[in-house]
Amino acid sequence: MTLFLLALGLLAAGGVASLVAGRRPAALTLGTATAVLGSALGLAAAVGALRRGGGPVLALRWSEPLAAVRIGLDPLSAFFLVALFGLAIPAALFGHGYMRRTAGGRALGPFALFFNLLLVSLALVFSARHAVLFLAAWELMTIASWLLVTFDHRDPEVRRAGLTFLVASHLSAAFVVALFLLLGREAGGLDFEAFALLRARPAAPAALFTALALVGFGTKAGLVPLHVWLPEAHPAAPSQVSALLSGVMIKAGVYGLLRTLSFLPPPPGGLGALLAVLGAGGALVGIVLAAGQTDLKRALAYSSVENVGLVLLGVGLGVASAAAGAPLGAALGFGAALLHVWNHAAMKGLAFMAGGAVAHAAHTRDLERMGGLLRRLPATGALLLLGTAALAALPPLNGFVSEWLLYLGLLESIRSSATATVLAAAVAVAALAAVGAVAAVAFTRLSGTALLGAPRSPEAERAREPGFGTWGPLLLPAAACLGLGLFPRQALELATPAVAQAARLPPERLAELLAAPTRSLAVPLQAAALVLALLAAAAWLWRRRLQAARPPSAADTWGCGFARPAARMQYTASSYGQFLLGALVPRALAPRGRAVPPRGLFPGRSSLTFERRDPARRGLFDPVFAAVGGRFQALRRYQAGRLHVQLLYTVLTLVGLAAYLVLRRP
Repeated sequence: MTLFLLALGLLAAGGVASLVAGRRPAALTLGTATAVLGSALGLAAAVGALRRGGGPVLALRWSEPLAAVRIGLDPLSAFFLVALFGLAIPAALFGHGYMRRTAGGRALGPFALFFNLLLVSLALVFSARHAVLFLAAWELMTIASWLLVTFDHRDPEVRRAGLTFLVASHLSAAFVVALFLLLGREAGGLDFEAFALLRARPAAPAALFTALALVGFGTKAGLVPLHVWLPEAHPAAPSQVSALLSGVMIKAGVYGLLRTLSFLPPPPGGLGALLAVLGAGGALVGIVLAAGQTDLKRALAYSSVENVGLVLLGVGLGVASAAAGAPLGAALGFGAALLHVWNHAAMKGLAFMAGGAVAHAAHTRDLERMGGLLRRLPATGALLLLGTAALAALPPLNGFVSEWLLYLGLLESIRSSATATVLAAAVAVAALAAVGAVAAVAFTRLSGTALLGAPRSPEAERAREPGFGTWGPLLLPAAACLGLGLFPRQALELATPAVAQAARLPPERLAELLAAPTRSLAVPLQAAALVLALLAAAAWLWRRRLQAARPPSAADTWGCGFARPAARMQYTASSYGQFLLGALVPRALAPRGRAVPPRGLFPGRSSLTFERRDPARRGLFDPVFAAVGGRFQALRRYQAGRLHVQLLYTVLTLVGLAAYLVLRRP
């Protein structure tokens, strides 16, 4: 606990010192150094607590009524803290070079403060053991992340994204506050130890608590259809902030849901089925929407919606299997869900930061204006390619591991359950297979149109590789993608205490259940990686030998009969996914296109444009908010803007409340 508190103090002090430094060049350097050192200390504390299976709770007095500072590192908290601090180190190092190039002369001291505050607030969210401290950290997390998202506030799109993020975050906070108030009333206290006593009280309104948690924490996690803030905020933020938001902050919603379930009696199988349906449906919607985007960072943001859906599918499988008395299914479900939290943090952090570096070099996030960047940015492009391959769940990378465990859990549910559950699990397997197929299309589309072919804009033609200070830190999440994929057994052994806590199984029993699946997975992956490495080395040596015998010469490939091949003749992001989006997905999820075809003997210009608004926002939230806004617009005549009138409203309200209380007394 001492090491963890030292990490929080160093992060906070470094942020304040960076703010004091203001516009001086040392401000960002100071913030980066303290973020890296504080995250390293926090990572050591979290790994130690996870290995030990938890630690003591620190309790301090707080002057506010009903409040207390209670901090603890149980296995579930330590597990999420490993993801936070493990990603924060490369994000801070990457941001040092990235922000110097993109800040445009703005002071970076405030940015470093907000970045460190985001790390502190997330760490407190994961470690709080009292509702008031949790809510205070939750609000600090919201404000710090909003300030980071709107760093480039001179852009109107960034301001709109910031407003959407703030509204969604406070909608989430309202449900979380209601959840903790009702939990406190039922438990007789606001500390988590009192909440945990509700496990032995079947009469507690668990359905109400779960519904509030689903909306409150599901909004923060980007659960469909509450995800509309996510594809707006992530592209607007600097790339290392997008990596933290996607890799860790949305997992705070997953943590909150798991923590709430740990307070309640064992949930019924129906809740598991509901979570699995929401997860599978959300994953499919998210990846289909990702396949239709031409903004690189927006496509990655929708991929986060998909991956949160996969995590929720794993949680639902675990809950349903536990309720059905199938411990192996529960172990595989919760193991896949929690391991995917680590996997997604590594691969999405890598993809967002590498994608941000690529977009900055090409001076655009539009895939239609990229192309040919792998030749111009070999290191950064290769790292982006590795991140997208992991997101597409290709072996032997880490995305494949957790999805394979999810398949095993669903197949175990089919093997050992009743007919109704078998049918549901079979549908979930089909949905997961569809998600994997669309993900392959989405990420080959993203990496192919951005990195391969010929440049489709002058900016892409002039793109140059950034320095090692930019792409060097990305080797850390790249190594994590490879390590978690090649050594899943060791990763699950480290995560066993957290998985056991979520699944409500003894750690020894959980390790016994997961031993055979992880052993059967690790050996083929390691063998496949070795074979691929040997084939790649052989191909490289063969190529060198051929080049030595006959030096290569430049020539055009087959040009489909065109006399002068040009970049306009190659596939774009829209044309690559046109068949998938036009023929295989529901119309509501496909981009709306408007074509102006060529006409006449000597046709003029033709065009094809797409509207890519989120269907949940277009069909649900925008009409609702417009209707509510119209109703409240009628009240503006009473908002006169004069102080004495506002005071009169306040006095009349207080008098009315006092009269109600007096008349209500027996």
